[in-house]
Parts: sequence; C-alpha cells; structure tokens
Amino acid sequence: MPKLILIVFFTISCALHAQKLELGKVTIAELEEKQHPKDPTAAAAVLFESGEVNFNYTQSDGFSMTLRVKEKIKIYNKEGYEYANAAVQYVINSNYREKVAFSDVATYNLVDGKIIKAKLKSDGEFEEKVNKDWGKRKISLPNVKEGSIIEYEYTITSPRIGRLRDWNFQAAIPVNYSEFKTYIPEYFIYNVNQRGFIFPKVAVEKSNKKINYTYRDGNTPGGTIIHSASQESLEFTETRTTYTAVNMPAMKEEAFVNNIKNYTSGISHELSIIKYPNSSLKTFSSDWETVTKTIYKQDDFGLELAKTGYFESDIDALLRELKTKDEIIKGIFNYVKSNVKWNDDYGYSCDDGVKAAYKNKTGNVAEINLMLTAMLRYAQIDANPVLISTRSNGVALFPNVTAFNYVITAVETENGLVLLDATEKYSLPNILPLRDLNWMGRLIRKDGTSLLVDLIPKNLSKETNYMNVVLKQEGTAEGKIRRQLTDYEAFDFRKKYAGANKDNYIEELENRHNAIEISDYSRDNDFDLLKPISETYTFKSSRDIEIINDKIYFSPLLFLCTKENHFKQEKREYPVDFGYPSEIKYNINIEIPEGYIVESLPKPINLVTGDELGAFKYMIANNGNKIQLTLSSGVNAAIVPADYYDVLKEFYQGVVDKQNEKIVLIKKAN
Repeated sequence: MPKLILIVFFTISCALHAQKLELGKVTIAELEEKQHPKDPTAAAAVLFESGEVNFNYTQSDGFSMTLRVKEKIKIYNKEGYEYANAAVQYVINSNYREKVAFSDVATYNLVDGKIIKAKLKSDGEFEEKVNKDWGKRKISLPNVKEGSIIEYEYTITSPRIGRLRDWNFQAAIPVNYSEFKTYIPEYFIYNVNQRGFIFPKVAVEKSNKKINYTYRDGNTPGGTIIHSASQESLEFTETRTTYTAVNMPAMKEEAFVNNIKNYTSGISHELSIIKYPNSSLKTFSSDWETVTKTIYKQDDFGLELAKTGYFESDIDALLRELKTKDEIIKGIFNYVKSNVKWNDDYGYSCDDGVKAAYKNKTGNVAEINLMLTAMLRYAQIDANPVLISTRSNGVALFPNVTAFNYVITAVETENGLVLLDATEKYSLPNILPLRDLNWMGRLIRKDGTSLLVDLIPKNLSKETNYMNVVLKQEGTAEGKIRRQLTDYEAFDFRKKYAGANKDNYIEELENRHNAIEISDYSRDNDFDLLKPISETYTFKSSRDIEIINDKIYFSPLLFLCTKENHFKQEKREYPVDFGYPSEIKYNINIEIPEGYIVESLPKPINLVTGDELGAFKYMIANNGNKIQLTLSSGVNAAIVPADYYDVLKEFYQGVVDKQNEKIVLIKKAN
C-alpha cells in the first residue's frame, strides 16, 4: 500500500506539472512567491524545462535532428539575475552547420496586482563567434527584477545525429520539473548513458510514423536536363522515450570538485548502430579499442603524426648535444615548449596541421603534442599520443569519439610512463597542467593497440615553511619566513606568479596573511623548473596577538593558520578531488618577550585517518624563552571517494581546531 500511494502521488505530481509545460501561463501566485519552498537560499529556480528531439528527412540531406527547448525560470533576488541571460552554443563549421532560433522570449512582473509582460527587444539578441567551429547565440531578457519570471524557447536544427545534445535534470539552482523526450526512428540505435546520483523516471512507447517529403529526379534526354518531382513518404516505427524528474535539488559547489557536471543528473545519447532497410548494419564506436583506432586513422590525427619533413635538421642539431635517453626526452620537450606557443584551442584534431604550427610557431593542443610525439619517435624514443578528457570536459565514462577533447604525449620506459604536455612552459615530465589531471586517458600505439593511462599523480607535492618569530611586549611580532614549493605546488605557483609584477604579488601576500607588513622580499628559481620555488621575506604582524589582562594570547602559526574547514556539507555524494597528493610542513621558532613565561601550551597531537588517507602531526615544546613548533599535514590521495567524506571532514576540523589553539604567556612574578 505505501508503494502504491507513492506511485499515485508521483503520477499526480507529474500530471500537474505536465499541465504547466506551456509558455505564457504565468500566475500571480508564481510572481508573488518570495523564496523557493524547498530551498530558501536559492537565488532562482527552474519552474519547468522541457526538451524534445525529433528527426526530419529530406532527399538531399537525409535525416537531421531538431531539438526544441522551453524554459521557465523564477528570479528570487539580484543574485539570480545571471539566469536572465541565456546562451546556446552551436556548430558553424560548413560541413555540419547548425541553426539556432529563439522565440517566445518574455519577462513577467507583478505591478499593482497586474501581470505585466515585457518582450525581447532587437538589441537583446546577439551572436558571438567562439572559434572557427563554434558560435554562440545569446539573449538578455528585458526588465528583470526581483520576483520576475522569465520564459524563452529555442530550437536547434542539426545535421549531426551521431550524438544528441546532452540533457541535464539538475542545475546550480533548484529544478522543479524537467522533462526530456526523444522521438527516434527505428533506423537508429543509441547508447543511452545516465550520470549523477538521482535518476529520472523513464516511459517508453512505440508508434507508427510517416514523414512526407518531395522526391526530385533529373534526366537528360537529348542533352536537356528535365526535372520531375513527386511527393513521397517514409514510414517507420518510432520509439518515444520520456524522461521526467521532479524537485531536483541544486548542485552546489564545494571545495575540491574537479567538475560538478560529472555528478549532475543528466543523460546522453551516442549513436551505436544504423540499420536502414535493405542495407547492411553500420556500427559505430562500441568499445574504447574501436574508439581509439577510429581516431588514430583520422587524417587530422594519424596522418599529421606521421609527418616528419619539417623538423629533421633542427632536431638533428639538437641531438648532437644530447647523449642519454633522459637528456633526449627533456631536450626535445623543452625545444617544443620554447618554440611553439599554444593558441588556447583544445581538441585532439589538428586545425592547420603540424607543419604550419611549426612554421608559424603557434598551434592547438593536437598540433603541439603530436609534433612532440613525432620528434621523439624520430629520435628513436618510444613515444605515443594519449587521448584525455580535461577536467572542464568531464570524465570520459562511456566509449565514444567525443569523450576526449585533448591529447598529450607518453614515453614508455622500463620505469613506467613519462607523461608530457608541451602546451605549458612551466610543465615538466610527469608534471602536467592541472587541466589534464582527470582520472584516466588512453594511449594509442602505431599498431592500433591501446593502453589505459592513470593521469592521477602519486607523489607528494610539498610546501615547507621555516619561520623565526620575535614577539614584542606591545603585542606585535617580527620575523622572517622562508618557503619552498616542489612539483605541483611549484607548478601552480609559477603559473600564477612567475614573471608577474612583484609589488602586486607582495601586496596580495600581505592581504592574504591578515595585513602583515612585508620587507626584504626575494624569490629564486621562477624559471629554473628543476629546482623548487624558494621565497624569503621579513614581516611584521600586528593583528595576530591579543593582550588581555596582562596575558598574551596567540597561535604559534600566527597568520599562517587555517581559519575554517573547507568541508561544510552534511553529506557529499561525489568524490573530493585535490588534484594531487600534497604535504605542508612548518618549522617555527618563537622568542617570547622579556619578562614573560609560558602559562600554557597546546598539547602535541598525532591525527591519522583510516587507510592512511591523511595525517596531521603537531609537536610543540618550550625551553626558557624559546618555543619550537613542528607541524606536518598531508593527504596521500589525489581523489578521495565520497564514502570517506565524513572521515575527511572530521580530520580537517581537527586540523583547523589545533592550528587555532592559543599559547598563553604571563608576566613573571617579581
């Protein structure tokens, strides 16, 4: 009986929402709503959204796809104004050109008890060219205020039927009702992949479908072209699938999430089989081996990789100075980084080709890293391309040619793989740009075989701090800090600050550290990538010490202590992604003011999580007017499963609490 009640309730709920899937049906009650009933913190909410995919047919173009989308959004406050701007990206490449059209765009407001509708003005719609393949059509809705409801519809017509547009049932704001329908002819079989932790309700039904089209035939009797036309029809079985989701919670960002889209409830369709009448089956990528072989055979990948007639003399001159295998790998890697600049374009396919990129000294990801692979092969190094999906693109979960959007280089050695990405001047062998660190990639060899490649770093990247402090009776602290950064910590620092204005960096550092005053700043090894970043400066702190009733209170880390726990959610459904394992250490020596002694010190502690996931060690001692603190804190995994979230949250709370414990000094008795 409880199950029956639940099913009936869900059916009624869906029916009630389905009645509202028309634009223009705005009510006073909707406009008067001040906050979302299930999420009072929401700045906006999707009241309903619907998407519908249909297939069209013409004699000249064959089948094409049309996606029709309707959106109705409630704006609760000013933070929700961003949802009054909509954008649709589409292909402008001439081979697969798509068309996008907006319609029924309007803003509704309640004025003196009446519903006032504002339509989209001509200057509220505009185009943007993203790159040579992609464009973007945008709208900015008019007269948006707190309490407004906005609506719009858009249609995408596309010749690309190999992959339907992905549909997300969740967003950064609550979604009250989401519906996605596909009407697919029997000729096409798609692999349907769902992601996220909340799955929609699915209903499937089949029906007979007829498409009428004009058939044109041309013949040339006596050399004269005569055209004839007739009305024809195409009859087939159509499968209609409806996906519905109700009351979907907002996907809220938290610390250390590589890409929230990976965990957002959604659905994708990848074409698997085409079976036209009286024709043999045509199959598409069904496994990763097939996918990688297909990509390798493409002219803008495999043929470009095979080209060598443009760099030999330069590489020959370089090789004369290099002796060992390790020197050759690093030498060619640095040569490409120094001579060809990345144009910020992603993709595993070449645009203008490796020769043009080498000549013009600029290219996309594929041109740079396929060029690197070719040069290494020329030098008799066992190098192969590795297809990956960047963090912004999401995890490549299902086999298809669109799963990847990037390519790097791997050298196979007796000690394992050496991964290289020559698009970043601060990268090193096995120190890749952070965008690359996204679970797994796939290496492709010349013979067509492939290998799964773990992209997640295993070695600890370290930050080490040495600080000497002299406390003053008036409640200030003066001292000197030396900080060293290795591996990814150094890479991240160089990418942000190497070559930047030093005065601006010092000002940022002062503000980050509770308005300390910095002098005598120096830094080494900005561009010597094989050495750690090392910075040294003296400081004066006036905000990190309290004097209460002649007692001095301070944390031994002063302005370096972590103030709050990054992990605040009660429950987390998706992994914690740190990017790479790391460790931070502090060695601190404190000289207390003359006339004072230590009344109390924090107690030493050693925190360890289960499965050796993380460790925190805090050792402190007092000897005369000296206090010594050694502290280390680290996480040994780049990615922590959601199952460990409570453990991780508790661990970091312990770290924060301990770092903020106070030392108490009192005056010596006379």
